[in-house]
Amino acid sequence: MHGGCRVTITRDDIEAKAQEIVGVVDQTRESVQDKAMIGAVVVAVIVTAAFVIGRRRGNRNKTVVEVYKV
Repeated sequence: MHGGCRVTITRDDIEAKAQEIVGVVDQTRESVQDKAMIGAVVVAVIVTAAFVIGRRRGNRNKTVVEVYKV
């Protein structure tokens, strides 16, 4: 044997560490969900703005081509 130093791990130690890990995972999931929701809102606003601007520009700059057959 080396030095006689023994470490015992109890069931309570394992449960405490498992609860700590679960807490960290829950916090990470909530953070990711919040960021995903904000990202989805930003993308929706950008797409809507691009659509509206494109419609206005399309109506304003319509080119009318008249073809006459002689």
